Formats: sequence, C-alpha cells, structure tokens
Amino acid sequence: MVVVMERTRSGEGGEFQPVRRSRTRRGAPTAGERDEAPLEGAGAQGRQPSAPGRGGFGAPPRGPSRPGSPQGDGRPGPDGADGRAGPDGADGRPGLPAAADHASAPGPGPGPGRRAALRAALGLTLAGGLAAGCGGGSAEEPVTRVASRQPRRRPAPGPRAFPGLPEQITRSPRGRHEVALTFHGQGDPATARALLAEAERAGARVTVLAVGTWLDAHPDLARRVLDGGHDLGNHTLSHRTVNALPEAEAYAEITGCADRLRRLTGGIGSWFRPSRAARATPLVARLARRAGYPHVLSYDVDSLDFTSPGAPAITRKVAAEVRAGSVVSLHFGYADTVAALPAVLEELHRRGLRAVTTTELLT
Repeated sequence: MVVVMERTRSGEGGEFQPVRRSRTRRGAPTAGERDEAPLEGAGAQGRQPSAPGRGGFGAPPRGPSRPGSPQGDGRPGPDGADGRAGPDGADGRPGLPAAADHASAPGPGPGPGRRAALRAALGLTLAGGLAAGCGGGSAEEPVTRVASRQPRRRPAPGPRAFPGLPEQITRSPRGRHEVALTFHGQGDPATARALLAEAERAGARVTVLAVGTWLDAHPDLARRVLDGGHDLGNHTLSHRTVNALPEAEAYAEITGCADRLRRLTGGIGSWFRPSRAARATPLVARLARRAGYPHVLSYDVDSLDFTSPGAPAITRKVAAEVRAGSVVSLHFGYADTVAALPAVLEELHRRGLRAVTTTELLT
C-alpha cells in the first residue's frame, strides 16, 4: 500500500487529501484493483497531519527498515520493492509521491526492480565479453597451449648405384679438387665426437663406416653423424675378418650391421666397407649386393693411424699420397688421429682440395 497526496477541487481552491493507493507489486500482497479514499482525520484546506504516527502522513523519516514489514507503516513492503523508508520518502519532503524516484533510491535489499537491473547489467557484461572475444577487441583472449612437436626426421639416405663406376671404388674419376676422408667407426666415442667437431669447424664433411656393436653401445652417434651432414655406412656387425668367414657368417656380419642402421636411422647406410681388409673378396662383394649395397667402398690412401705412429707421421703419410679424387682411410678411437686432423685439413686447404662426403665426391 502506498500513500500519496493528491489535490482535490473543493470550493475556491484545492486541498491536499492523503489517499491510499493499492498497487500490485511482484512479491507484495495485493490489496485490490485500485482504491481511493480519504484518510480519517484529514484536515481542512492546507492542513497537514503533524502528529507522528505509524504510517501517518508527515511522519518523520525512520531508520533502516526491516524487510517484510507490511505496507502503510512507513517501511517498505515485504520485499523492499520501492527501496524507500515510507510514503514520505527518505528526505522527509511531504507530498512527494513515493513511486516518483524509487528506482534511484538505495534500499535495504535487492527488490524486483534492483534484481532486474542487476540481471540487465550482468547480461550487458557477458554480451560485451563475448563481443570482445569474437571481434578481436582489447579483451584478453584465452591462450591455447599447443604441445610443441619435434620435427620429423627423414630416413637416412640409402645406397646409390653410380653407373660407369666399378663394383669396388677406390677413388673418384670426376677430376674435381675434392677428396673423401673416411673413418672406421669404432672405439672411444669421445674421440669420435672430437673428430666430427674438428671437421665441422673447418667446413669439412666426412664419411663414417660404423661397426654394428659400436652402434649398440653408442646409438646416439648414428644420428650425430647424419645431423652433422656426413655420410654413414656399414662396416660389418662385429669387425671380424669378413673375407675369411663362411658365406652365411659373412652375410650375417653385413646384414647385422645393416639392421642396426635401419633401426637407428631408417636406412641401411650409404656405403659398405669390409672389416679388416682394404678390398672385398668376390664372395663378400656379392653378399653386399644381396644386402642392398651396389658398391664396396675401398680407398687409395691408407693413413696407418691405427698403428699410433704419432700425429706428424699421419699428416706426412696423407700429404704424400693424397690427390684430387682420393679416398683416405682413417679411424675413430685413436688420439693420434684427433691430433693430426687439423694439420691434415690445413694441408688439403693449402693445396686447394676440399674434404667432402663420398657421395658428393662421386656424384
């Protein structure tokens, strides 16, 4: 129930008559459709009730109201719908209809009007966030974490047939100012890494013929060789004297190493070189072809580094015999070879010879 003042026509002028109005509010009890009746004890023209009373017009402002009080006593209705302290308003001005500014006055609790306003504000906030997210506005966009993937490595190059070249290759007939430094892959892995690093510092590329059991012990070196841009090949499974073995055993030596290369790199390697021999017997060459190697890689310069003659002796031996197109035999696992390699590369550079892989030398 809301009490308002209305001016009525009686005689010469109008007088204010307090009138009860009943309005239906969401959550408030309904007193009827509309009922207008003068309050009892209303005075004549210009009179205003001055005696304070519960719900009387002109009652002084009351303190904070308790939600749920009945209407007509100067306190809000059951749900605090108008957020006002009574019909005379929070400022005590008589005659101001309570409904005139109830939407802007704070109340003790969230009535229907305030709840509607909160819902509207929430809807605008959500709509703004969605618009910013979809429209690329300034709102911070969620970060999608994508697991980084390692680049997929391609399988290692396989053996190639070089038409016009012999079954067993000792040197290149191409005539370019290039040589191939080939290393037997066995021994201390630290010397292998040191030799590869030294060659790469000088811009050289080499060929590594790996022993299968050595790859079993140091499987990471297979990829280390390939990732450095070098050739990788097969030097039998266990470095036995392959030329002296029966056919089945010799074939197992070749294929055993090929299997390990395939497992580690995806290919059987670019080259095959017999173990403990400069050249392969016709049987071993045929077994190598059966295993997938069109050529046997031999050499025309033997550094004899496996005899540990000292770094100066290795350098002199290579310098005395190397020429354009040469294939040089060297070994991992020997400290003298590590010490000699910088001087060997310097001598090649002085003579205008470039160290490349065997594949590049023959292409």
